[in-house]
Amino acid sequence: MAPFFSWVGIIVLILLLLALDLGVFNRIPHKISPREALRVSLTWVGCALLFNIFIFYRQGSEAALAFFTGYLLEKLLSLDNMFVFIIIFKFFPILPRHQHRILFWGVLAAIVFRLLLILIGLKLIETFDWVLYAFGVLLLYSSYKIYREKDQPTTLETNPLLLWAKKRLPLKENYKGRRFFLQINGKWFITPAFLVLFIIEVSDIVFAIDSIPAIFAITLDPFIVFTSNIFAILGLRSLYFLLAHLIPRFYYLQQALSAILGFIGFKLILHPFLDVPTEFSLGFIICVLIIAILASLWKNKNVKY
Repeated sequence: MAPFFSWVGIIVLILLLLALDLGVFNRIPHKISPREALRVSLTWVGCALLFNIFIFYRQGSEAALAFFTGYLLEKLLSLDNMFVFIIIFKFFPILPRHQHRILFWGVLAAIVFRLLLILIGLKLIETFDWVLYAFGVLLLYSSYKIYREKDQPTTLETNPLLLWAKKRLPLKENYKGRRFFLQINGKWFITPAFLVLFIIEVSDIVFAIDSIPAIFAITLDPFIVFTSNIFAILGLRSLYFLLAHLIPRFYYLQQALSAILGFIGFKLILHPFLDVPTEFSLGFIICVLIIAILASLWKNKNVKY
């Protein structure tokens, strides 16, 4: 268990990085270019690797390996969430230069919700012995669901959450700016930017129900679970701008996610009888990712865009 000052330090560091991101580097709204997205993505990855070195120095090689495996697992699982981002930004008339700000606030809220979900999950595991089995079954179901829906297009027109929000909340539909709320003639309206943020946040909570139990199969150290999750999602915005046009061509991404979640689900269910080393879990994740990338490249070789 990490000492109290480590928790305070990581929270201060995260807030400082987010303040620099929005308040300094992205103070002026602009469209994120692929070159800028690549530079920022590499910066976030570098921050994660530096923190991994810190974990190695403070807690040893086992904790450092658990952090890296959890970080890679969360990063890979987050790619599935990018499908949602792509669909949402295509559906709503949000100008490209305002998308970064919306994702920024989405990440900030996700950090809070992730911490709460991690603490709740760990408390459940501590209180009830059967919870890990339940998490394992949940991951197996998610694995099956992702595989079953791999070729089904996702649309927002009939999304019940969106339909409810449009029906219950006053919406200024033709607004294309960055503000979440508008006051017109003394009456407050929500904007499409707020709806985008709302749907992104709800989808992230649903996504976290899969990703957080998955990392419990790697480690139950709350500090490692939280930091590996947070460093992965901190770089999610820049990764979106870098890979948004490539993700739809990654044909076998969902099959890869299905295989990984299935493996993690079985690992949780069999944990009393079979101790799977973290090294093996890391190797399995990397091998599945490489196979999925190579298979996607092979499928794409004769496709013209």
